[in-house]
Amino acid sequence: MNDKSFSRRDFVKFMGGSTAALMAISPAALLTSCKNDIGLKGITPTLQDELVLAPGLDYSVLIKWEDKLNTEDYFGFNNDYTAFFELSESEAILWVNHEYPHPMFIGGWMKGGPRTKEQVDKERYNLGGSLVHIKKDKNNRWSYVENSQYNRRLTATTEIPLIATRDIKGARVAVGTFAGCAGGVTPWKTVLSCEENYQDYYGDYSSKGEFKKSKFKWDDFYKLPPEHYGWVVEVDPLTGVAKKLTAMGRMSREGATATVAKDGRVVVYSGDDKANEHIYKYISKSTDSLDEGELFVANLEKGQWLSLDWSKSKVLQDNFKDQMDVLIYAREAAKLLGATPCDRPEDVEINPKTNDIFVCLTNNYNKNEPDNPKNNYYGKILKISETNADPLSLTFTSSDFAVGGNDSGFACPDNMIFDHNGNLWMTTDISGDMVAKGPYEKFKNNGLFYFPLSGKDAGRAIQMGSAPVDAELTGLSLSTDKKTLFLSVQHPGEKSKSLTELNSHWPKGGNEMPRPAVVQIFGPLFDKLNG
Repeated sequence: MNDKSFSRRDFVKFMGGSTAALMAISPAALLTSCKNDIGLKGITPTLQDELVLAPGLDYSVLIKWEDKLNTEDYFGFNNDYTAFFELSESEAILWVNHEYPHPMFIGGWMKGGPRTKEQVDKERYNLGGSLVHIKKDKNNRWSYVENSQYNRRLTATTEIPLIATRDIKGARVAVGTFAGCAGGVTPWKTVLSCEENYQDYYGDYSSKGEFKKSKFKWDDFYKLPPEHYGWVVEVDPLTGVAKKLTAMGRMSREGATATVAKDGRVVVYSGDDKANEHIYKYISKSTDSLDEGELFVANLEKGQWLSLDWSKSKVLQDNFKDQMDVLIYAREAAKLLGATPCDRPEDVEINPKTNDIFVCLTNNYNKNEPDNPKNNYYGKILKISETNADPLSLTFTSSDFAVGGNDSGFACPDNMIFDHNGNLWMTTDISGDMVAKGPYEKFKNNGLFYFPLSGKDAGRAIQMGSAPVDAELTGLSLSTDKKTLFLSVQHPGEKSKSLTELNSHWPKGGNEMPRPAVVQIFGPLFDKLNG
């Protein structure tokens, strides 16, 4: 089946096909590797319940869900974005987002059963973020330091100021942060954590007052304003002090990747992770703060960044009462300006050698509309080239860097990082309902991929890793010494039917409950590629 041959009949067959449990492939199949012109050995896709890595790579678990940080706190659930902050040659602080709950694993809630306040309280604690003190041994392996003064938790109950020009729903302090997906790091070494699917917790309102119900029903017990969530949260890794940066707009932002312009101002790129949403750029007002600035949204057809400044736009003035209103309903404002709808913009990274902006467009399909022309099952990585490679430019060109599909060997690009040699690492996000089915049959479990960006194999996707059953790989970050790639293994076993019918037992194996965890990847191949 080629990339374009997935017909309505195929799709119906795929959706109605067997739902039998996934079977691990044989050890012999795992030994089959695919060679390429630069001599690397990738792996073949697999359904094994393990973090499978290419020859020359190895891993160990750094920290997992419920590991104790200190006498009061433990490591949260569904770790996502990570950021590495060096303290010395052998010590660092690792920031880790905790994105969303699995109510069955955290509190024992089964679908259709009653929700309790105790279950919701456990979920609120398990989300947010962790600051973890880590130390390196003589073999360049990292371990976390229990009871360190640097170990901290931010949760969905932590009070965080809203940096805003006026009150938002009667307040300038939000209760908690959650839904932290990807993020970024500022030039002054603070974390930018992005609250993605905020509507799942307390619902959401449109600018016209229409209400969308929540998924996790926290609002059954806590009546908090949805408008306090969906922001970029800046966190000081040394102190845990946090603030919500409302000038950057409110949306299901996947990440926030910062660069410094020639005049010292900071420019932050991000994507809004929902089908037919948009790509954004934020230009700070000062050189040492993101509290104030101007937000722009991309029109890819015209190659223009469109300003969301209320004072500059009659259409915004006609539809919103002030700039704060525009920022709260940034999605609606972007559409009024003519922003380009995209296929789920997720992570954004900047090529350190060219300053090109790489954007993961994960996919855009509706399983109930298999003949819809927008059905893009595989996604792609988009490249944006600012005019004169200047992040302050308001014009650009765009092109496809890599398009997913059976021929290219990957589907649903999600998170990325450029390594110290300027080559690209990428993880995929095929949803748990779709893994190894229909258009995704070939790709098996989600994966980790490497793209060389120079030489005759430039742009070729080489699979370097495969996630455990039901899991997604995300949160890529690098140690300063170039020896370690940190990686989140998120939601293993997520599609398990019950606590006694588990799809995954990673990382402990046996009959153990699956646990999200951060791992460290290392080995001679990583040294060769990144050293």
